[in-house]
Amino acid sequence: MTTADGLTAPPRGAAAATALSAGRARRRRTDNLRGWLYCAPFLIAFGLFLIWPTVYGLWMSFTGTSLAGTNTQFVGLDNWVEALGDPQVWSSLANTAWFTVLSTIPLVLVAMLLAVLVNIGLPGQWFWRLSFFMPFLLASTVVSQFWNWMYNPQLGLINTFLGWFGIAGPAWLQDPNTAMIAVVITTVWWTIGFNFLLYLAALQNIPDQLYEAASLDGAGGWRKFLSITLPQLAPTTVLVLVLQMLASLKVFDQIYQMTGGGPGGTTRPVLLYIYEVGFTGYRLGYASAISYIFFFMIIIVSIAYMVIASRRSVKA
Repeated sequence: MTTADGLTAPPRGAAAATALSAGRARRRRTDNLRGWLYCAPFLIAFGLFLIWPTVYGLWMSFTGTSLAGTNTQFVGLDNWVEALGDPQVWSSLANTAWFTVLSTIPLVLVAMLLAVLVNIGLPGQWFWRLSFFMPFLLASTVVSQFWNWMYNPQLGLINTFLGWFGIAGPAWLQDPNTAMIAVVITTVWWTIGFNFLLYLAALQNIPDQLYEAASLDGAGGWRKFLSITLPQLAPTTVLVLVLQMLASLKVFDQIYQMTGGGPGGTTRPVLLYIYEVGFTGYRLGYASAISYIFFFMIIIVSIAYMVIASRRSVKA
């Protein structure tokens, strides 16, 4: 195409396509910039309150930093070697693992049982849902104080109830044989409502047609539960199991407020020991090393679980 002055102009179609492409590129850059601006507050907070403390804590584990801010010189792997050889670290890790086992099993099985009972149509479902979930809304201080009164050897409701049957109740929180069990009972009562809701939601999403077809085939209630309900709840069970294990491994509040790690350190989890070392013993560098040893152990367990779960899914 030739213009009036004899110059050759590009085809209109090519010019329009070029302009359209340039416009799209500008809009894309504008959208990207707007997206980064929207994300900026979160990214700043994420960096300041998670990334930076994580990096700084790792660096601190290689120093002799104290709570007073002194002795910040680099000590290399001394803290890590000392932590790996500290019997108190391993005993607190064992207590954490034992608490995780004792609490995770009932918090999965009992939550499933409660959800099944409510889902089959018990009278007053709103009351049962409220009763099972309400403790989860309470603060840890309230729960701990309530159960401290319940476990009181002289005036507590539990020992009073046992006394009606001629049973002498133990000093629940002062006896090394019962202290951990007492804390586990408190934890189950306190946190089971969340798992209960997850299971109840999963049960209500199971298609009724599956149960109707099973009824036509002559299946009873127990066969329906084993062949339909349990397989349909498998993804929820995996989710509940993972969430509960992570929550139990991080136990601190109720043990700190109910037993303080006693008696004789039998209920002291690793996080409470880290707290004692860092804020009572003033050894922040050493506490950081213990924290990262515990962190790496959790990572290893998580990876192992993911590998096992992926292999099972492939086989299925």
